Amino acid sequence: MFIEQAFKGNNEWWRVAVTTFLATGIFILNFVVLFFLTADEIKSMYDAVKSIPNNISLAMNLLPFAFLLGLLFLMVYFLHQRRILSLTTSRKKVDFGRIFFSLGLVVLLTIFGFAISYYMDSSNIVWNFKPLPFAILLIISLILFPFQIGFEEYLFRGYLMQQIGIVVRNRWFPLIATSVIFGLFHSANPEVAEMGYGTMVFYIGTGLLLGIMTLMDEGMELALGFHLGNNLMAALLITSEYSALQTDAVFKYSGAENRIDTLNEMLVSMVITYPIILLILAKKYKWSNWKEKLTGVVKKPIIIKNNTANNEYSEL
Repeated sequence: MFIEQAFKGNNEWWRVAVTTFLATGIFILNFVVLFFLTADEIKSMYDAVKSIPNNISLAMNLLPFAFLLGLLFLMVYFLHQRRILSLTTSRKKVDFGRIFFSLGLVVLLTIFGFAISYYMDSSNIVWNFKPLPFAILLIISLILFPFQIGFEEYLFRGYLMQQIGIVVRNRWFPLIATSVIFGLFHSANPEVAEMGYGTMVFYIGTGLLLGIMTLMDEGMELALGFHLGNNLMAALLITSEYSALQTDAVFKYSGAENRIDTLNEMLVSMVITYPIILLILAKKYKWSNWKEKLTGVVKKPIIIKNNTANNEYSEL
């Protein structure tokens, strides 16, 4: 099973502490800096970021994740002495079909939901398409977003979920813990400052969805696809002045008066769309035994090797 994959590596406490600190250090530093800044200083900082051309700003924000993902992989491979495959899935190889199916599903549902919203009320949505900036945005997104979502998924649904799981020896606690931590790590996003802490419910709920996908499917492939599709749509389809991603998307929300509507759409998506996604995935991949997979006990597997020299078996 997925969480038990961590038993394949060296899990001494100091190795876990070093890996966790190095992987999350940039986020912790961000929290510390924001904690000591006033509201006006934070606003000035966000305004300064907005003054940078959108595509340059996006690339600057995403590039560090390529370094962080590589660092996490190196720590797992050399410090924990584990294959990256064990961090990804319990299957014998990564199932790319699952990644692309999940990605396609969230893209289709997002476009469908946006089309309905636009048809019902387009007063606060403006056409923002500019061919050249959008083409550059598309290239940046396809190249760099896989690093960003890859780091977040491998950190939260991979490394932390597995390491917490083999310590507490159950599945429900790492599911809840990583979802909450995932939400907290997004609390510095501009949406939270602009629309209030109601957005934290959305981030934690999204983390919970991705965690359920991972545990039910015994691998991160579906979570990777969903996260990538979601972030691509957030960058390419529609943007706003108060979103974490300032991009040259096809559409743009106009005016601050639509912030409440945006928050409501986020929460409705979590309450309605997320269960639909889980039902579709459960049907396609024939998920069963939900209680055991989401709340069951984590046991250290016993590896049996056949000793051909003396025809005896030994437990390792």
